[in-house]
Amino acid sequence: MTDQETTFQSMELSQPILRGLQTMGFEEPSPIQKKTIPLILEGRDLIGQAQTGTGKTAAFGVPIVERLDHRSKRVQALVLTPTRELAIQVSEEITKIGKFSGVKVVPIYGGQSYDRQLRALEHGAQVVIGTPGRVMDHIRRETLRLDHVRLMVLDEADEMLDMGFIEDVEFILKNVPDDRQTLLFSATVPDPIAKLARRYLTDPVHVSISPERLTVPSIDQAFYEVREYEKLDALTRILDMEGAERSIIFCRTKKRVDELTEGLQARGYTAEAIHGDLNQVQRNRVMKRFKDGGSEILVATDVAARGLDIENVSHVINYDLPQDTEGYVHRIGRTGRAGRAGTAISLIHPKEFRQLRQMERVLRVRLQRRPLPTVADVAEKQREALKNRLAEEIQHGVLPAYQEVVMQLAEQFDSVDIAAAAIRLMVEKGRESGNLQEFGETGAEPGMVRLFLNVGRMDRVSPADIVRGMAEGAGIQGSVIGLIDIYDRFTFVEMPKDAVNKVLHNVGSIIIRGKSVNLEPARPR
Repeated sequence: MTDQETTFQSMELSQPILRGLQTMGFEEPSPIQKKTIPLILEGRDLIGQAQTGTGKTAAFGVPIVERLDHRSKRVQALVLTPTRELAIQVSEEITKIGKFSGVKVVPIYGGQSYDRQLRALEHGAQVVIGTPGRVMDHIRRETLRLDHVRLMVLDEADEMLDMGFIEDVEFILKNVPDDRQTLLFSATVPDPIAKLARRYLTDPVHVSISPERLTVPSIDQAFYEVREYEKLDALTRILDMEGAERSIIFCRTKKRVDELTEGLQARGYTAEAIHGDLNQVQRNRVMKRFKDGGSEILVATDVAARGLDIENVSHVINYDLPQDTEGYVHRIGRTGRAGRAGTAISLIHPKEFRQLRQMERVLRVRLQRRPLPTVADVAEKQREALKNRLAEEIQHGVLPAYQEVVMQLAEQFDSVDIAAAAIRLMVEKGRESGNLQEFGETGAEPGMVRLFLNVGRMDRVSPADIVRGMAEGAGIQGSVIGLIDIYDRFTFVEMPKDAVNKVLHNVGSIIIRGKSVNLEPARPR
């Protein structure tokens, strides 16, 4: 089997691990995972030379979980990391991989109380991830027994060398069984690390992964710090501010793609979803609409977007960060093609800053941090766009009949007031025609209008919260509110047409569980 054909399924991993990887959004193995997981599962000692940000945690995390004796509660795998932050990150990732396998993972590091770590170890730990100093302390106190360790991992060994931990590492290695399997991962392999490997690894396989270099310098790369609950709101503001003509938005999982696509459609964006559950006919239909301009946004998983040859993609947006740096390079390469300028935007949760910085170091780039646009910023952008449209219309030449109307009005009114009134009429008529069209096709029962609200289960809202907030804020009777469908991040509410305008007019006064809401007529499903 070639490296290209290697999949998680072809590695013959257990179903609980495959479920865990799917939940994490890992659709296919990264290069380091393709090369190392089969070798580790064979029981080989290994030196993996790879930069941080290449997916190496799963490269050893998957075999660890796969090779555990789940009947035993003793420590069977030990992972050493140079910092407490990395220990926590590795612990979280292995916990996610083993979510359906019942794996007990315990991180131990300096700065955390011994009592908490002792309690966790006493309750049974199959996998321990720790910093050298704290692991050594537990060995000396005899609170960490390593006599059943079958797999030992040294993660970021060169950093442990730079931080002066090599002697501690050697002490720990001497306290684990000689018949263990040992894995060493390091971005570089200087002489002291090579010497350590010769002494403690048995006939190791050397796997080296060179990170892809960024070859698209015309791409403007930026990120916004966004909390999970505000991601959809933030995305729509960014789309409006950027004036994106044709965008691809990447999510980690198929479920995430479907949820985001529905949320965007409900807000009036022409978005299409593409992922592995679509058959070839459906896929071709989606791609044709996107290429022909029938839709402005393509929401995709990494695997579904592979091989897409689309011209004039103005923006690539990482709604979720990819699992590794190579994935980031592949994604943003969808824009800025044929020498054209392009924009790549990433939405970053504060917990992902470490991953972002690692990615920047590998690629030797610095993403520009931008402040999240406010509602006022978006409104100003729209006014600027309107001004430009009017300027173009004037340059093209105004019809004499309209000029005559203005000249007649100018005998009674100021020309600035006339222009302002004309713009207001134009804007309001556009809103009315749009609302009338949407009121007729919102997917509601006959005589009712279906509204979209940007609050959902994650905001802990109930139907009672929604009825109370809308009734009090808009001055309507709660009894007129019909069907309420609450999703994770948004809600659909149905009500009679005659109540909708009142609700839309008073949207600024509607507060639901202490939060102001965005509210608009839904798009038809």
